[in-house]
Amino acid sequence: MAGPIPQRTVLGVRAAQGERFASQEYHLVLVNGPDAGKSYDLGQSLRIGKAAENNDVVLDHPTVSRNHLVVRRQGEQFVVQDLGSTNGTFIDGAQIREGFLRAGALLEVGDVQLRFQPQLKSLEVSPTADARLGDLVGKSVPMRQIFALIQRVAPTDSTLLLIGETGSGKGAATRTIHKLSSRATGPFVIFDCASVSENLIESELFGHEKGAFTGAVAQRVGCLERADGGTLFLDEIDDLPLDLQPKLLRALEDREFRRLGQSTGAQHKFDTRVIAASKKDLWAETQAGRFREDLYFRLSVFTLTLPTLRDRKEDIPLLVDAMAAAPLWGRLATKQREQFENHTWPGNVRELRNAVERLKHVVDIPELASENFLREYAGPQSEKNGENLPVRYDAPFKEGKDELIRAFEREYLTRLLAKTRGNIARGARDAGLDRKHLYSLLHKYGLVQTEDE
Repeated sequence: MAGPIPQRTVLGVRAAQGERFASQEYHLVLVNGPDAGKSYDLGQSLRIGKAAENNDVVLDHPTVSRNHLVVRRQGEQFVVQDLGSTNGTFIDGAQIREGFLRAGALLEVGDVQLRFQPQLKSLEVSPTADARLGDLVGKSVPMRQIFALIQRVAPTDSTLLLIGETGSGKGAATRTIHKLSSRATGPFVIFDCASVSENLIESELFGHEKGAFTGAVAQRVGCLERADGGTLFLDEIDDLPLDLQPKLLRALEDREFRRLGQSTGAQHKFDTRVIAASKKDLWAETQAGRFREDLYFRLSVFTLTLPTLRDRKEDIPLLVDAMAAAPLWGRLATKQREQFENHTWPGNVRELRNAVERLKHVVDIPELASENFLREYAGPQSEKNGENLPVRYDAPFKEGKDELIRAFEREYLTRLLAKTRGNIARGARDAGLDRKHLYSLLHKYGLVQTEDE
């Protein structure tokens, strides 16, 4: 197993665009002055001032002191310490003697402004030789690269962000990371941000005191506290309400929190590794104002993007046997294997698991060998005459017509996404549809995709 990657590194795999990997490094970038745009790498320590002999970054400006400040790395955080400057040091407009930098923060050194920001750098990752890692199975190159990344990330305590379509295996990846970590004997707690009503999410995360709100008849311990010493999996983090995101950010940075309704007393400290997952491109969500940028950077210390099943169909035989817990693929009839190979799998690995569960009970019944076991299966014949679309001649005209149109629309959209590998912009162009209308149709039929570029 390879050693840990240096802190503040992000590893990404975007299967829809081929195997792309990047490391995320932090820099200070000049915002004003004649050298605006100049970037300075942040290592373990960076001294800033006017004196060339004492500083790593020399700012020749009358408002900058000879030895103005120092930026030091502390684990996953960067601390700014003013060195007794004349005109002071400010972070986002607030004067500090010592303070933490957050991604995107504006650092003012006298009248000189620098932005604290990440930059991407290309990174090569070699796939493992194994076709299985923990709960994950796959011989395809994207999956074996994911295995290599997980082996390097798991031993660290860094926060991790998983991106992938619904059913692509984010939960299995999280369990694998937990089992390979030093926290394997600790608790593994799952919290789905999309499954809890907004008015209860804060209580579920942080807990509450008795009487904190109507119905709070007893004290409740939240997920952060229950996962102490282990791993907390925050699924569907893109559904976390905006007003709660700052509180989660503070808790992750300070490693302490207050329960809902707790106004006095010591804050509760916790030692929990957080792994978050999103079905959407979370960076695109930050640009659209639907997710806080500072929380995004706090969660994405490492980022893994899981490939869709349609992008790794060579893994299907292995997955079928693994899910059946027995050699099943070789027992399937040719027609059944064709169904699995030609299906577009909008539900990804989760849909495959359900199909295997159905199939393993009838695999030895010859009369069912030619039956279609997959919803919306589109075999070679349906390309020619649409024979798999439901046509009901015994129903009222409008009812039969509406049912046929719904089946056509879903099949068309499923094929469109498969052809464009989930790229919504390209899909809209190919279909001759407005992008907003295409989004509306995708949501209508539950074909949830990650945001396109």
